[in-house]
Amino acid sequence: MSPSGEFGLHLTVGMALLLAAGMVFHELAEAVMGQEAITVLDVQVAHWFNANAFEPLTSLMYGVSAMHTVAGMALLFCAFAAYLWRAQAYYWLLALAFSVPGGMVLNVALKHVFQRARPVFEDPLVTLATYSFPSGHTTAATCFYGLLASYLVIARPAWSVRVATVVLCVSMVLLVAFSRVYLGAHYVSDVLAAMAGSVAWLAVCITAISTLRRRREAKTL
Repeated sequence: MSPSGEFGLHLTVGMALLLAAGMVFHELAEAVMGQEAITVLDVQVAHWFNANAFEPLTSLMYGVSAMHTVAGMALLFCAFAAYLWRAQAYYWLLALAFSVPGGMVLNVALKHVFQRARPVFEDPLVTLATYSFPSGHTTAATCFYGLLASYLVIARPAWSVRVATVVLCVSMVLLVAFSRVYLGAHYVSDVLAAMAGSVAWLAVCITAISTLRRRREAKTL
């Protein structure tokens, strides 16, 4: 439980977060694959949004979704990576390099494991041929904004900045998740599982890099 130990509080918190988020993902995956009650809710919500879509909200959701495609995430990734490089935050840069691309690759692998079909409508707002579970856009957003929030909370001592950072980053993740459900690209359980799985992956990446940094610092003392 020591906050400064090589295998201290950061490792304990990281493992607890990994287990909690992993359990949430597991429960959602089992419910979806078992066609439990959440799948009925998924369909109801998806069709409600499809039937009640309106402008300018639809255009806004298209914009939010477009910002978090692979190309959009690449731009955000490069901008944050450049900032971390200039700030000489090399361990955070390493965490970024593993968390965001790694999370996106893991998402593709999970899609092929579960092979869940996307929502189907008579008049769809978007049409995609790939699998639905879990949401790729939400995965990328959770990994990116989660790491951004973690870095700024630690790097910025002012509580006002920390609170604003967390609120902004959480809001962006929720907005991306909402855009995917609103546009009919995903079910609610798809985006919830993506958030849970990404939090678990972030816990692995940040905890591993933090442990590496502490071990190297301990050797130099």
